[in-house]
Amino acid sequence: MKILIINGPNLNLLGVRDPEIYGRETFEEFFLELQAEYPTVTLHYFQSNHEGDLIDKLHEAGFGYDGIVLNAGAYTHTSIALADAIGGIRTPVVEVHISNVHAREPFRHTSFLAAKCAGSIVGLGLKGYELAIEYFLSL
Repeated sequence: MKILIINGPNLNLLGVRDPEIYGRETFEEFFLELQAEYPTVTLHYFQSNHEGDLIDKLHEAGFGYDGIVLNAGAYTHTSIALADAIGGIRTPVVEVHISNVHAREPFRHTSFLAAKCAGSIVGLGLKGYELAIEYFLSL
């Protein structure tokens, strides 16, 4: 099983940005834990603050991976282009958000991506990434 985790804008600041919302652990630290927890899964990780890079990565991985876990950050609420990229690939995508976006500002309540994804996991912290991996393992 080969799974790609893609994180979008500002998620490179996990551990320092708004720790009361996102926690104090960096994603790199968490990714090492995921690799240890799922030794039989080939996990890859990509992060970018640039929308086009995220689209390019979806296109690149969208035909050769078993699953993609995507936290598009704020692009979730603004990017029709990312939604179109998800809709154009074969690999299923699970949308993940660390915080409960529905309990935050009203503009965060809308996801342009959700309808193109296999499912969405919100508000469960970094555990959401694990749950997405478990989903792909169950297929």
